[in-house]
This record gives sequence, structure tokens and C-alpha cells, in this order.
Amino acid sequence: MLLLSTAYLAPVQYYAHLAKADEALIDIHEHYLKQTYRNRCIIAGPDGPVALSIPLEKASSHAEIRDLRISDHGAWRHHHWNAIRSAYGHSPFFEYYADDFLPFYDKPAGFLIDYNEALQRLICSLLDIDTRTSFTSAFIHPEGEYTDLRATISPRCPYTEEPAEHPIHFHPQPYYQVFQQRLGFLPNLSIIDLLFNMGPEGLITLKKSLKD
Repeated sequence: MLLLSTAYLAPVQYYAHLAKADEALIDIHEHYLKQTYRNRCIIAGPDGPVALSIPLEKASSHAEIRDLRISDHGAWRHHHWNAIRSAYGHSPFFEYYADDFLPFYDKPAGFLIDYNEALQRLICSLLDIDTRTSFTSAFIHPEGEYTDLRATISPRCPYTEEPAEHPIHFHPQPYYQVFQQRLGFLPNLSIIDLLFNMGPEGLITLKKSLKD
């Protein structure tokens, strides 16, 4: 069983492992950590990677993820959607999927875990990922029968440093990107980079990205 943190438009690495697993648990009892994929994603802008962060109400290191509410401070929804449209408006599948994602940026959101989970369900549906997922009922310590990727999939932890004890490892497979001629291939961006550029064939890329 896979053990993951909640994540906002998680990176390709996250979905590669999710697509491979039979079942996954999303930890909603861990404490909040700043500058992680829990409320941040990275997309490919015209000039390079762009980080998009969701503001949170009263976020502290003592708060459990399940209790965090999304703030509407700074018109972040408008900013994020404009950034996504600027980055992927000319990608092969943006117009095909745009109406699926736009409602997430049209109205205020509530709890972070609910927002992330709804986005994850949409992405799994579009990519035909049928892995069973559920929330944890309590905090799970690293020891145990789980493949624990909560700390591994992080902006602070390069994907090349996945622990040796993990049975399979992430090796990003290149795919078409809108700004590739200018920027070169940018690995392990948000899953929407793969989805908007490759459409349903993104699942093939995910499966090829994990190796024993």
C-alpha cells in the first residue's frame, strides 16, 4: 500500500507511483509543512518553472492537514488560472480539458484536503487511473508495511534521491512540452503539464517512468 501526502496538482512523480499502486492512503493527520506540494505546484511558464501556492488560513506547523482551510487572500484563484492558461493555452489538450478545471478557480474553496482530493479524482478520471484511495484515520509512523512517499515527493527532495528500499523508482520519461525548444525538457512538473501536453496518452508516460 502506498502512503502519500495530500498534494495540489501533484508532480508527475506522485501520479506515476499512484498509477502503479493497488491502493493508496492519503495522510490527513500529518502536521503542515511549508513549501511542499501540499499546497504548491510547479508548472512550465514561458520563461521557466513557475511555482503556484495556495494561501491557507492560520497555517502553522502544529496544525493537522485536515484542519487547514484555504484563504481567498490575494485573488490566488484568478492568478493561478491566468498562469495555467498562459503556460498551456497553446498546448494540444488545454481547450479539451479547460472546462473540467475552470470550476476549481471560479469560486472560493473550503478545506485544502477536500480541494486537493477533488482535483485528484478529476485527474485520475482523465488519465484512467483506477487506484483505490482513502484518507488515514490517524497519523501513521514511517515504520510499517507501507511504501511511504510523504517526505520523498517534495520540492526539497530531488526525485533522483528516492530511498533505495523503495521497490520501484521514478525515472522521468521525456514527452512533448510547449516551451521545450526554448527551455529544454523540464522533468517532474505538475501533472497538468503532462495532461495538457499529452492528453490520455499521459498514462503511458507515467507507467514508463517507474523502473525496478
